[in-house]
Amino acid sequence: MKRIAVMTSGGDCPGMNAAIRSIVRTSLSYEIEIYGIEQGYKGLIENKFRELDSRSVANTIQQGGTFLRSARAPEFKTDEGQKKGIENLKSNKIEGLIVVGGDGSLTGAKIIHEKFDFPVIGIPGSIDNDIYGTDMSVGVDTALNTILKCIDTINDTASSHDRTFIIEVMGRNCGYLALMAAISGGAEVALIPEVPFEIENIIKKVKQRYKEGKTRSIIILSEGVGSATDFEKVFGMIGGFETRITVLGHLQRGGSPTHFDRILATRMGASSVDALLEGKSGVMAALQQKKIKFIPLKEVLDNKRELDRGLLDIADMLSK
Repeated sequence: MKRIAVMTSGGDCPGMNAAIRSIVRTSLSYEIEIYGIEQGYKGLIENKFRELDSRSVANTIQQGGTFLRSARAPEFKTDEGQKKGIENLKSNKIEGLIVVGGDGSLTGAKIIHEKFDFPVIGIPGSIDNDIYGTDMSVGVDTALNTILKCIDTINDTASSHDRTFIIEVMGRNCGYLALMAAISGGAEVALIPEVPFEIENIIKKVKQRYKEGKTRSIIILSEGVGSATDFEKVFGMIGGFETRITVLGHLQRGGSPTHFDRILATRMGASSVDALLEGKSGVMAALQQKKIKFIPLKEVLDNKRELDRGLLDIADMLSK
């Protein structure tokens, strides 16, 4: 291959720039021209290609978000949009593509591979950690550290005023962020989509804490379960605790990536360039038992990542 391209798509996450940087500099070390596609699939359709060099990615590894930017691209769901994208890849003489993003982005990569037989590699970038086949996706560790810092800060106020705080975190239909944050942040309850719960039991648990002389309760709510505002109305005053809410929102998606995310993104980026040169296509870079492996995009998208039930048991035990 003489020329490849990289793009970031879907929701941004910390570590995307580190992945781009790795892809660019690895490509250049092999004397391969590397192009960035701005605004993901939207830019692919609109022919927003620009050549990248070593200076293009200087001082980016510590930056959150993605300097290539991202955007919604409903047109790529159509045959016409897909054909435009492939035509632009070919007119720019691109011979291989690397897509960094979540399940929607990887679905687009799968289409490019299966429908048009074009060489493409996916890199999982999503704070939700809901992508099948990889132990961790790029951005997850940074998001968890951001959430943990917020929990620790809120803990101070909760304890000072005898309050129950409901902290709403991201995750869509995956409770990974909520569960892990609850364990590492010492929360009493994690409400996640994967596990049914009874409001009455949660209220009973918080009341018991108040009777035991505890000074606060922390409930971590995954957005896939519902709105923190709705739960605040239901809980009201529990025992002697007033209920307050904090919705972390997009705060979780930004910020400088942690060491772990920088290294993970760098490894996946470099390995993806190597994979293209080895003739691989239609696969995703995955972290499995500390090693970078490649699994078919079809397998990734046909399966659902399941939560570790052992972690659920640990969370329940520690909250008592």
